[in-house]
Amino acid sequence: MASTAAALSWSSSTWLQTSVNNFNQPRKFSDNRMVFVVVAQKKAKKLRKIILKEDVAELGKKGQLLDVKAGYYRNYLQPMGIAQIVTPLLLKEMRMEEERIEAEKKRVKEEAQQMALMFETVGAFKVKRKGGKGKQIFGSVTAQDLTDIIKAQLQRDVDKRIVSLPEIRETGEYVAELKLHPEVTARVRLNVYAN
Repeated sequence: MASTAAALSWSSSTWLQTSVNNFNQPRKFSDNRMVFVVVAQKKAKKLRKIILKEDVAELGKKGQLLDVKAGYYRNYLQPMGIAQIVTPLLLKEMRMEEERIEAEKKRVKEEAQQMALMFETVGAFKVKRKGGKGKQIFGSVTAQDLTDIIKAQLQRDVDKRIVSLPEIRETGEYVAELKLHPEVTARVRLNVYAN
């Protein structure tokens, strides 16, 4: 038994050394056995390229392309309706949607720039308040007052939350800012006078 094991180990080791050079070809031994060399490889990671349909904590934001493990996609993301496998058609639709969104953003910004130009060319808005001693006025001028004046004079609706005014408690000329867009701010002059 010991001699058979020794012979087997000797024959297998010599066979292994000779077959390293051409391991793709099958080897034939004298007793008509064929041996193929099997080369072990790393287990392939099974990943899926997906697009997220909604925000997922610690994974990504809506519309983001990601590579995730197949099991995670199959067992969690797909049943919950959170993600979808990327296809060429889906990529094309995404590009078209991004272009549409960019065009809309550009249109909104241009509209805000035109509105800012209009506000700045109007001149000063006149605000009339009941006067007190000297330059003092009763009450103050608020953002709502300015939006009412803009609506009356220019027929434009402006949200009072985009108006930033200094504290106005005296007559005089002031400058208010209207944040029409994150990148566009209009400066408006106010003339406050007492009657």
